[in-house]
Amino acid sequence: MKSMKLSVLFVMLAMMMVMAGCIDNPSTQSGGEGEADAKTNEPEVKDGEEVVHIGYSGPLSGPAAYYGERTLNGLSMAVDEINENGGFEIDGQTYKFNVVALDDKYLPNETAANAKRMLQENDTPIIFSPHSGGIKAMQVFNEEENFLVAAYSSEPDITAAGNELTVRIPPSYDGYLEPFTNYAMENHGKKLAALPAATQYGKDWTEALVPYWEEQGGEVVYNSSIDFTKDTDFFTLVTNALKEDPDVLFIGGPSEPTAKVAKQARELGFEGGFLVMDQAKFDEMKVVTESYDMLNGSVGVLPLVDSDFPGTAEFIEKYEAEHGETPGSEAGYHYVATYIFMEAMKAAGSVDNPEAIRENMQKGLEALPEEKQVYTIVKLDENGGFHTNLRIGVIEEGKVVDLAVE
Repeated sequence: MKSMKLSVLFVMLAMMMVMAGCIDNPSTQSGGEGEADAKTNEPEVKDGEEVVHIGYSGPLSGPAAYYGERTLNGLSMAVDEINENGGFEIDGQTYKFNVVALDDKYLPNETAANAKRMLQENDTPIIFSPHSGGIKAMQVFNEEENFLVAAYSSEPDITAAGNELTVRIPPSYDGYLEPFTNYAMENHGKKLAALPAATQYGKDWTEALVPYWEEQGGEVVYNSSIDFTKDTDFFTLVTNALKEDPDVLFIGGPSEPTAKVAKQARELGFEGGFLVMDQAKFDEMKVVTESYDMLNGSVGVLPLVDSDFPGTAEFIEKYEAEHGETPGSEAGYHYVATYIFMEAMKAAGSVDNPEAIRENMQKGLEALPEEKQVYTIVKLDENGGFHTNLRIGVIEEGKVVDLAVE
């Protein structure tokens, strides 16, 4: 693989951010130099075996750490399984994976800096990112630097932009607009108040949902956002939204703070429904609300624990044994994607040619064993996005109900 060169400008900017206090979490610094400690799990290798480094940059500290850790858990579980089973072989050469993980605190500029570092130090052919801001930051230079972006975001622009070295892992969220809106309007009413996360992803979701809601005859009575990196008490924001007497609250972001918004809305007397952005997961929100009763009337993505794909039950059992909790879709999708990338490498005959790996992703999908299908990925669309048959979840009478989407 060709060597990667750090941009002098980028280094200078990173140093300026450190000096200005932009990187202020001591737990993520290395040797006082302002760089995040890399989490790695180097595999044991025998003579003749080679290691392929897979990059990961995501929020491993701060309010989105719960979300970031679970995306990394799914990736790491797949890597550990592959390595424990002897790795994989291409043309007689055995390879094992090593995950190099860096904290970006959910900040796109940190994601870009992490990617540059991993390219220089680890020669990573693939770098995973679980947020749209970080993904887009890497897309500025990934084709030039020749590495694949494994994008865990349902933002459609990520693949619509035409970046030929990007693979979008979850289904695009634009497929949720119609079923989410229909359920919310039919069961609660047409007045919507928007309070999503103040992230790029939250802004993109809002820009898609608001005009669609209005096209269906709905009214948007309040439109704001919550910065979960700064706000911990949502009383004022939620109160202002409820003053407009909405029938539905559009909320979303990482599961834990999203659940706190829903809980506070209920405590303030809101009796309507929640339209929940797909980043937040009902089963993870339940940890905060303690039961689904507080979330009655919600529509969102179907939790993995309520799904029944061929490999779902086995994955859930293994994940619970290893982590002591049930997995969410972010862990499941990262697990599946890792196996698909491995199969694509085998089909491409290369571990270090990102273009060839990308060209063979469909073959990787087709080679995925049924027992590893935590989700069944139907195909890779022409823009590089995984395509699945959508299933949504609603909460009624304190239980999750699976609704198929035609």
